[in-house]
Amino acid sequence: MAKEDVSARITDLLNEYFSSEEAAKLQLEIYRVQYRKEGKDWILRVFLDKTADAEEQYVNIDECEAVTRYLSDKLDELDFIDRSYNLEVSSPGLDRELIKDSDYDRFAGRLVEVKTYEAIVIGGVGGKGKPNSVKNFEGTLIGKENGIVKISAGDEELSIPQEKISKINLAVVF
Repeated sequence: MAKEDVSARITDLLNEYFSSEEAAKLQLEIYRVQYRKEGKDWILRVFLDKTADAEEQYVNIDECEAVTRYLSDKLDELDFIDRSYNLEVSSPGLDRELIKDSDYDRFAGRLVEVKTYEAIVIGGVGGKGKPNSVKNFEGTLIGKENGIVKISAGDEELSIPQEKISKINLAVVF
């Protein structure tokens, strides 16, 4: 079965599970499903997230375990993956990548790390300092509108077209 088909079927199974009365109280949703070869092994990796209206902000290990048990049982029953694989269920982590449009609203005001495909000129506005061309920087996420991601970096507000961003993650602050 093709990688995309496996991911789609897993997504369907999880959506069915999350809509059940038992699982609805977990307030979980799918963040990402990956099925790919790593080295000589195939990995089925499921990342879970809390729904935007959830009481808790983070997925805990008991929730990952419950989803692992459900998926493992369903996959054994349906047996549609034609090779051996390792199943991993986890959360996206503190440094999660922003991948959905709703992430930009949900995490507005948080510090983010941005990597762009090409250098962006920042600084030097209004005669203040020397401009810098950078591909990696940190700033406070303002939001996203019409495909433009807005970030406050120092005294400057940056507007970056989303197609120029290779990756944007929440920054981990200790």
